Amino acid sequence: MIDTKSLEKITIQTRRDILRMVHKVNSGHPGGSLGCAEFLVTLFNSEMKRNKDFSMDGKDEDIFFLSNGHISPVFYSVLARCGYFEVNELNTFRLINSRLQGHPTTHEGLPGVRIASGSLGQGLSVAIGAALSKKLNKDKNLVYCLMGDGELQEGQNWEAIMYASANKVDNIIVTVDLNGQQIDGSTENVLSLGNLKSKFNAFDWEVIECFEGNKIDKIKSSLKEAKEICFNNKPVCILLKTIMGNGVDFMMHTHEWHGKAPNDDQLMIGLNQNEETLGDY
Repeated sequence: MIDTKSLEKITIQTRRDILRMVHKVNSGHPGGSLGCAEFLVTLFNSEMKRNKDFSMDGKDEDIFFLSNGHISPVFYSVLARCGYFEVNELNTFRLINSRLQGHPTTHEGLPGVRIASGSLGQGLSVAIGAALSKKLNKDKNLVYCLMGDGELQEGQNWEAIMYASANKVDNIIVTVDLNGQQIDGSTENVLSLGNLKSKFNAFDWEVIECFEGNKIDKIKSSLKEAKEICFNNKPVCILLKTIMGNGVDFMMHTHEWHGKAPNDDQLMIGLNQNEETLGDY
C-alpha cells in the first residue's frame, strides 16, 4: 500500500496533467477533475484490488465505473499513472481519433474504461448490474462507482438506489462527489438536493460522510470503513465533500471552471502552485 506522502505527490502530478490536457485543446472540465484528484489517486493506488492486466470482464478484481464522465481528465491521468497505458498518450486528449475523448468511450478499447459515460445519471445503474454479475459469478470483489452531486437531480439514479437496497446489492461502494457546483451554478440554486444522508438512509443504504474529501488520510479512512461494512445486505454510499478546482486557487469554490480551459497565463499560475512533479508527458 502506498503511503500518504507518495499519494500526495501523485496527486500534484495529476493536477498538472489535468491543467495541461485541458489547456492544450482549450476544452474540457478542470474544476470537477481537480476536486476528485485526491479521491481517484487514493482509490486506484491504495484501496482497489486491481489485476496487472486489464480485462473488460473484471474477474477476481475490484472494478470502477465513472458516472460523471465529464471529469475524464482526472480519470485518464490516474489510469496512465497507474500503468493502464503510456503517460505520453495524455498528450492526445480530445484530439480527433484519440482514445482519450472528452467523455470516456469504449469503442477504441482504452484500458481501464469499461463504459462510455458522460450522459449523466446512468453510471450507477451500470455499476449495480456489474455488482450483481459478480454475485452470480461468486466473485467476492467490490464494485466502485463515482458520481457527481448534480447528476442526483436525475430520476434514474433514485430508481437504481431503490433497486440496489431492495435486492441487497451489498458489494458496491458508491461515492458522491459533493462539491456543491454544477455547470449553471450551485446545486443549491439549480435544484437543491436536500439532506442526502437522510435520503440514502431512507432508501436503506449504509452512509458514510467524509467532510474533508480532499485530504488523503480522510479518504483512506472512509474507504476502509466502507469496505468493512460491505457484504452486510446493504449497499454502501460515501458522501465525499470536496472543493471544486481544488489545488488551483483561482478555480476553487466556483462553478465557473466546471467546463472552461485556462489560458496560457492561468496555466502557468496553476502549474506553479503544483510544482512538485513526477514527470510531465
